[in-house]
Amino acid sequence: MIKFSHTVFALPFAIMAMFLAGGGGSGGFAGWDKLFLIVWCMVWARSVAMTFNRIVDAQIDGRNPRTADRAIPIGRISRNQALLFLYVCSFLFALGTYLFYKPIGRWFGYGNYWPAVFAVPVLFFICLYSYTKRFTWASHFWLGASLMLAPVGAWVAISPPAGPVISIVPVMLGGAVLLWTAGFDIIYAFQDIEVDRRDGLYSIPAWLGPQLALWISRLCHSLAVTLLLLLALTAHLGATYLTAVIVTGLLLIIEHLIVRGGNTKNIKIAFGTINGIISILLAAATICEIML
Repeated sequence: MIKFSHTVFALPFAIMAMFLAGGGGSGGFAGWDKLFLIVWCMVWARSVAMTFNRIVDAQIDGRNPRTADRAIPIGRISRNQALLFLYVCSFLFALGTYLFYKPIGRWFGYGNYWPAVFAVPVLFFICLYSYTKRFTWASHFWLGASLMLAPVGAWVAISPPAGPVISIVPVMLGGAVLLWTAGFDIIYAFQDIEVDRRDGLYSIPAWLGPQLALWISRLCHSLAVTLLLLLALTAHLGATYLTAVIVTGLLLIIEHLIVRGGNTKNIKIAFGTINGIISILLAAATICEIML
């Protein structure tokens, strides 16, 4: 039911933000224990979001040939089993956020209560995305905002109490992630244009058609690359990072060439492979810049 492979879209940006937030917001490695907690929270938050989506979209998925074989529609997993898993994942995420504040025995506990404060609002926000396609064409951007919470949340977890709760650095990185995600989610929605129109669901490709949707996606990706370039100035990142941003821009051009004209034949490569490479590339380049 859970596609852990999709975690590659958000987790590298969370780790990237962790290194940017280290040293009280001045940059650096915050330690293996905090890295463990960041990954812990990311895995369980991602599981909450996807499980909730599978539960509320079970009937919609069952009517869509592309998704009809998912675990809940075909009865491999019952709704009650999925709900139990949802509650367990929510608890484990909340526990991870609490451990940034209070320790368990001699483990963890850094006096940072902000992750625990934001735990419930974050889960509420990322779960609400599952309903947005029922009432707004901005659902792609809500998904982008949900993934934006990965780097912003990582900053909030690592920077305080020695550094600021928020600054321009995570805001710019989060904005880039939001636009990048919205851009590739618009492309992903090409697969369901006819189904969305039939079921009265909202998506930009179903509303405006593939050609105009592609231009909106291109605009999103252009703005995302612009924010990544500006981040180099704000976070004082050098040649290695800038090279990664340039490669990112080239990869996004390739992505749009693959799907030009609304072609969905190689959409898995455009959606999954290319964007997975982008997130890992940017995170690795940023970590190299900060550590070297």
